[in-house]
Amino acid sequence: MAVINGCRRGVSAGVSVREALGLAVLFVLSVVAASIDPDEREFSLWWPAVVLAGVGCSALAWRRRHPFGVLATAVGCGLGFLVLGFRESPLVISPVLVSVYAVAALTDRRTAWAAASASAAVLVGAAVARAPQSWLDPDNAAMLAWTALPAAVGDGVRSRRAYVAAVEERAEHAERTREQEAQQRVAAERVRIARELHDVVAHHIALINAQAGVAAHLAERRPEQILAALEDIRDTSRSALDELRVTVGLLRQSGDPVASRDPVPGLAQIPALLASFERTGLAVSHTRRGIAAPLTPAVDLAAYRIVQEALTNVRKHAGTDRARLILHYHPERLTITLEDDGGTGGHPSPEGTGHGLIGMRERAATVGGRLHAGLRPEGGFTVTADLPLRPCQMFGEPPRRDGHDDSRADCR
Repeated sequence: MAVINGCRRGVSAGVSVREALGLAVLFVLSVVAASIDPDEREFSLWWPAVVLAGVGCSALAWRRRHPFGVLATAVGCGLGFLVLGFRESPLVISPVLVSVYAVAALTDRRTAWAAASASAAVLVGAAVARAPQSWLDPDNAAMLAWTALPAAVGDGVRSRRAYVAAVEERAEHAERTREQEAQQRVAAERVRIARELHDVVAHHIALINAQAGVAAHLAERRPEQILAALEDIRDTSRSALDELRVTVGLLRQSGDPVASRDPVPGLAQIPALLASFERTGLAVSHTRRGIAAPLTPAVDLAAYRIVQEALTNVRKHAGTDRARLILHYHPERLTITLEDDGGTGGHPSPEGTGHGLIGMRERAATVGGRLHAGLRPEGGFTVTADLPLRPCQMFGEPPRRDGHDDSRADCR
């Protein structure tokens, strides 16, 4: 018999102006209905009717917080109307009807119908006790019907609210878990493809290594058979390439555009990249320190993409039209620094909640480097990436442990 928690949370402590006007109208109708004599067709205002109607209607202001107490008060007032000889009318017992509706809307079905039945029994019983010969009076049957009607309406409203709340909860739950499920599917697909690539590469590289050893052995003892060994190496490598092409092709969809045959971008395209940003209103000063060293294609591409994404973040979030790019070549690594003097509020979080920062960190990590992004003490934002000149991950070099500040020491 407890009031539904969700309904009670939505109850405010005060009474709105609209609700107060409704209760005032209900009070006037109750007083008028009790004061009109249908037989003599005259209006006679009785102060007991005013008091009973006032108590019953004013109690309705607390019907959401105390539905059973308000129902008991309304039934008591209706009982007072009948005992004092006022005529039976739906308007006279209107506080009872509203209270029954409130109980039905705020509680369960069994409690609602039990409250409606008890209220009807008390009112009809009082009418019969006052005039025993009128127990078959149509007004008594009408009172039963009028009491059952708000109970049915309130029960329907409660069921509708529960259904809508359940639908909204399911929608919110689906929205919360949609991104998580998508990330899990992406991670599972990455693991599957990585396992497939590992199997293909490991198998064929092992064969090529064995066949190369055989070729080296034959070169000394049986030079005439070295051609066959080299053909085996060629066939094995071709098979490996075909399987890799099929595996990577699984990632493509039928509607994907044809891959571009333009050269892979690198630091050589930095001037063109800066010119494109300058056309959008972002002037970037470019400084190069140290002696430029050749980079492997993987490091060259990672460096270009990091500069591109960092400049994009400056253009979108920094709120400034100037930035500085510094490329510092060390003997064994390249340091990329991009900083601006813009506002700090629009930049992604330095901890990496922005997708751009996550992508830049992943690109740096794939070639054995590391990336740091954060706010500058003097204002603005800075992105610093340390990339090895030669990605040790791709060539199987062991990490350095000799104390040098070499980003390859982070390779796993």
